[in-house]
Amino acid sequence: MADKTAQTIFIDADLSTVMDVIADIGSYPDWVAEYKEAEVLEADEAGYPKVARLVLDAAVLKDTMVLAYQWPADRESVTWSLVSSNLLKSLEGAYRLAPKGSGTDVTYELAVDLMIPMIGLLKRKAERRLTETALKDLKKRVEAD
Repeated sequence: MADKTAQTIFIDADLSTVMDVIADIGSYPDWVAEYKEAEVLEADEAGYPKVARLVLDAAVLKDTMVLAYQWPADRESVTWSLVSSNLLKSLEGAYRLAPKGSGTDVTYELAVDLMIPMIGLLKRKAERRLTETALKDLKKRVEAD
């Protein structure tokens, strides 16, 4: 598995509010510029997405991915992994939430392995940009509500 990139941001909202936004995968195209479509294909008994299809259009990377999600009972994290893609060999990600004062620290972890070879330095830079953008977009979305 590829090396993991991780970044953390503070969001001024409680943990459950942040997780509600993360779990609403169908709304991702409303606030994540790189996602053109998002559709939950299967949900668990609590309504949390188990499988979703996402259409990504991020400058150099255009792909349709199907991801499988795992939601631990404490709802303080979510992990996902790649089911299918045209460009990716593997993708593993996670949001890990921790209460901090009046808000929540959110850590986004991402490990991507492309089917096409890419220099490690460029791949890590792209992963860092993706995680940074995702966290900033999440913060903006949660704090605007």
